[in-house]
Amino acid sequence: MNAQATGSRDQPAYTLAEAARYLKLPSATLRSWAVGRPYPVKNGKAGHFRPLIKPVVKTPPTFSFYNLIEAHVLRSLRTDHGVAVGELRKAITYAERTLGVDRLLLRKDLSTHGGKVFLDEYGKLINLTASGQLAMRVLLEEHLKRVEWDEWQFPVRLYPFLSGDAAVSKPIAIDPQIAFGRPVVLKAGVSTAVIAERIDADESPQEIADDYDLTLKEVEQAVLYERAA
Repeated sequence: MNAQATGSRDQPAYTLAEAARYLKLPSATLRSWAVGRPYPVKNGKAGHFRPLIKPVVKTPPTFSFYNLIEAHVLRSLRTDHGVAVGELRKAITYAERTLGVDRLLLRKDLSTHGGKVFLDEYGKLINLTASGQLAMRVLLEEHLKRVEWDEWQFPVRLYPFLSGDAAVSKPIAIDPQIAFGRPVVLKAGVSTAVIAERIDADESPQEIADDYDLTLKEVEQAVLYERAA
């Protein structure tokens, strides 16, 4: 394994605001996953749920590429009723202890037996119906399809979702080895932020497309991702 490449994936790279924006998550949600959150208990006291993700830097929360992948996977488990942080943590712990896999949310195991163990346990904890478990499994699989893995089954690239675009579309990528891990149009290796800035400077989409050998659709997707994130 290339230790340098692997190490770059677990180095501080994203502020909480950046990570939330790239993943299209509310900052408050990501914060609760990264630092935990209080919950009421008897006698007016408050307990505290432990974090689901351990940021590579705790204060202020600063995320690595691996942390980004963990949050991306957790995003698939959001429901109309919000994320049950305590139950999620219990299910993750159970699955990791049962399978003996450290940081299950990073592993491709989630697409096989690991994911089944995790979702079955989570479903029991929140009394999820059979149809609810199926829906959650489909969501998890769709999110896992957005991750590219190396030969050691660790994530190397993330294809974030685009608002209003088909799930199969993957024009934008986040890769620690490209543009310091900032979102890029993968075909050209140019950051989505640069494209959006050029549009804001009144350059035409066609001019930008010609400069980077992109289609107009790819320029539009970059702007959509950057401004909708």
